[in-house]
Parts: sequence; structure tokens; C-alpha cells
Amino acid sequence: MSDDVNNNSEDMENEEVDNIIVLNDEDGNEVEFEFLDLIEYEGEEYVVLLPSEEEEDDEEGGEVLILKLEDTDSEDTESYVSVDDDEVLNKVFEIFKEKFKDEFNFIDE
Repeated sequence: MSDDVNNNSEDMENEEVDNIIVLNDEDGNEVEFEFLDLIEYEGEEYVVLLPSEEEEDDEEGGEVLILKLEDTDSEDTESYVSVDDDEVLNKVFEIFKEKFKDEFNFIDE
């Protein structure tokens, strides 16, 4: 199965461009993330993002970022906020791991 993923890597590169989200960090710098999934948990939606730079530097991957999707007045703009509740983060990550257990190698630390 992994051979199929490798053989289609050129096709995946084109798709990944559509999955890039640019966020501003606390210093106002733009940081690119790859959108991995949207998870619904207890009536709220959470995005699971992978920092793009880490993925290029470390072939084994890196830590994902989970942010809560927040409603805005504009239909064209989405807003993301950090999640301070470790229990919610862990539950959302467990859902993500279950959905993608065949696509990613997760390392428990």
C-alpha cells in the first residue's frame, strides 16, 4: 500500500498546494501548515494541521497542531483559536489517530 502512495507522489504534490493554510504567529510572521483533517467533537470543530517546514526537514514528520474553528462574521474568513484544555486536545487527537491509523505512524511519547 505504501508503494501506491510513493508512486502517486507527483499527483499528491498538486493536491497538497490546496491543503496549505497560512497563519500568522504571535510575531506577525506567516507560517504555512498542511491541513490534515477537520474533526468534530462535542459540537465544536477542530482543525488538525502539520507545520510545513517540519515535514520537509524531518521525513518522519512532526507534531501536529490542533486549533478550534471559531465562527466569524464573514463567510469567507475562518478564525482559529488555540485550545487550552488538554482533555479536549487529547480526545480530538485520539479521533484523528483512529481515522488515520493506516496512513500515519503515530509515536506515543
